[in-house]
Amino acid sequence: MIQRCRRQPGKSLSVVAYAWEGAVKSFVVKRSIAVDGHKTSVTLEEAFWNGLKEIASDRRLSMSELVSVIDSGRLNANLSSAIRLFVLDHYRTMTEVAAGRQNPEAGMAQHRPPALDNEG
Repeated sequence: MIQRCRRQPGKSLSVVAYAWEGAVKSFVVKRSIAVDGHKTSVTLEEAFWNGLKEIASDRRLSMSELVSVIDSGRLNANLSSAIRLFVLDHYRTMTEVAAGRQNPEAGMAQHRPPALDNEG
């Protein structure tokens, strides 16, 4: 989707979105999740929720456990952004490993739970 922002004098900013043929719509979904035992709301596009769920499953963690790990290692103030960056980095690293351009241990190691750091 291509977006164009425009602002008219005296009016609020509006975003005009253009879809190209075959584009997949991205729906933003707000969900409640426990982070270190505290409930919080996180808003992500469905694709990021699906990616997060897949990563958690691969690592044998609940979504709450994985989000707690991401939360504990994030460098920015926005949890939703930290999750998006984590998911993006995970799949980018997988792609580079598959292409032989990167070591499988590279990527966002600071987000890896201790139980996974000790695996051999």
